[in-house]
This record gives sequence, C-alpha cells and structure tokens, in this order.
Amino acid sequence: MASADQKDLTPITVITGFLGAGKTTFVNYILKEQNTWKICVLENEFGEVSIDDGLVAESLDAPEDLITMDNGCVCCSVRGDLVRTLGQLTKRRKEFDAILLETTGLADPAPIVYTVQTNSKMSENYYIDSIVCLADSKHLDQHLDEVKPEGAVNEALQQVAFADKILLNKVDLVSKEEKEKLKARLALINKFATVIETEKSRAPLEKILGLNSFQMESILSYDPDFFESQEGGESKHNLDAVQSVGIKFTGELHAQWFNMFMMDLLRERAADIYRSKGLLSFHGQGNTKFVFQGVHEQINFGPANEPWKEGEEKINKFVFIGKGLNRQELTKSLMECLYKEEKTA
Repeated sequence: MASADQKDLTPITVITGFLGAGKTTFVNYILKEQNTWKICVLENEFGEVSIDDGLVAESLDAPEDLITMDNGCVCCSVRGDLVRTLGQLTKRRKEFDAILLETTGLADPAPIVYTVQTNSKMSENYYIDSIVCLADSKHLDQHLDEVKPEGAVNEALQQVAFADKILLNKVDLVSKEEKEKLKARLALINKFATVIETEKSRAPLEKILGLNSFQMESILSYDPDFFESQEGGESKHNLDAVQSVGIKFTGELHAQWFNMFMMDLLRERAADIYRSKGLLSFHGQGNTKFVFQGVHEQINFGPANEPWKEGEEKINKFVFIGKGLNRQELTKSLMECLYKEEKTA
C-alpha cells in the first residue's frame, strides 16, 4: 500500500501493450462497465488506436474538456506535453481513485517515470503506482520472437521486462498447455511481475490499482524462491536475451564500494538494465534497512519504512531485469562490496 507520505498523492498506473492486446477494450471496460473505481484515463495521442471513436473527440486539447462517464470516470487525450496535462489535472485529482496513462506502442516507460519522480510539480501531486503490460495470449509468442532491424528494440519484449503486472489477456483463445508455456516464458523474461489471467480485458482492478507495486519496498514481498539460483536456465548465455536475475546473500555492505559498483554498472550498462531493485544492509548503519529501485540509470534510494528487527538475519536482495545479464558476474561483483574487518597484526 502507499506509504504515509503518499497518502495525499494520486497514483498513476502506466498501461503498455501491443496493438491488438486488448487495451482499448480494457479502457472501455473501466470507462463504461465497472462502477467501483473512479478513474481518470489519459490516452496518449501518439497511440495507434483511439480509445473509442465516440469517447475521445477530436477537439479535446485540455483537461477542462474531460469527458465524464456515467460511472464517474473521465477520459482525456494527452496532446503533447504530459506534464502540462497532469499539471492542469492537479485541481481535480482528488476526485479520482487513480489515473491510468495509456501508452500504446511505448516500449520504454522510463521518461514517464523520470518525469513524475523528478519534476517537483509532479512529485508533489502524483506517484507511479505500477507499470502494467497487457499481453495477447494468442499472439504474444509471435511478438516476442519478432526479429527487429539492428539497433531497433523489440517493444513487446521490453514491455514485459518493465512490467510490475502482466495482464495475460484472451486466455480463452489458447489451450491450457499453450497458456502454461506462455507463463513460463514470461517468467524467464520477468519473473518478478505478477501475471493476471483475463478474458475480454475484464481485469480485477483491485489486483492492479492502488497496490504501490512500483515502490522501492515491493522487493520485500517477493517470494524467497525468486532469489535462488536458476540452475540450467542460463547455461547458454545469450547476449540479446532479456531475463530477470535475483541475487541474495547475508552480510553488511561497504557503502562506498557498493556505490562505486552501481555507478560503474549503470555507466556501462544502463541501456541494457531495464529495472533494478535492492534491499540492503550497510556497515555502520545499525538496524536501518535500505531499499532502492531503478529504471535504467534513474535510481531512487533511501531507508525502508521498517528497520531490521532484533535478531533478524540481514539478507541483501537484488533484482535485475535486462539484456545479456550474467548472474555469476553480478553476484561476484556485489559480494565484493561486502564490508571486511581490517585484520590487525
């Protein structure tokens, strides 16, 4: 859930997904059918498909022209500057339970995350609640396998890699075996995202909205098995493969060494590391538990809401999702950041 200092802020959920995945149907479900949540839907004008021809009029160019639905939800088209649109919404934002930002075709939500977290006008009113990827069960394999020209990214692959939640839509159109195979493939790319099965984009909103999945502390709720070695899964090291790596070990980190490691890693590999999270124990910091989470080179770092409990084993945990990750190398480099007592003669 949102931390105390986020209680007065409005959560933003970023929705990504390929053309045909069901985002239009999902947004229309929110605007027309469900009655539990009051949501403001912002449609990215660069999207390949409009939410609904009858909903978003051509003349929409400012939030004052928001279209209000019968269920209290509203809809608006983002024309150009997202900051301007959200800025104009600040006076009305408390009317909504959440803001849904629909971003058709956007592979990398980093600019949106960066803007909301670093622009003071934004961070005083909003926070990123989660990044949700809508995936089409019938055609997902085809999108993930698509070979792009050199230098171009596979948008579907990146959308899965960035997500906190994956809505596996149209599960009624595939067999149980096909579905399980798809889920296994998604777990290889991003095993830290929650997969929610849906039909006709009817998603349980209480499993998506207001859960603060994007926050630094979400690493605390990960299944411990995520951090166990994935033996066999990485025997063939594919430099282009997008995968998720979980690492854990006990001990206290040397703050300076860890900072140097992260600076070097992000300087060299920022473009390849889509998401990173960590739970840390530093030497000399008593029972203060530290957490960080990042998108590319943008890292948020600070103390956790709760300290290490008395007698609790201090286990450092790290999550990296990206391209060409070598688990052994990352583990070795991180463990070299452990504080070592000076040996006296």
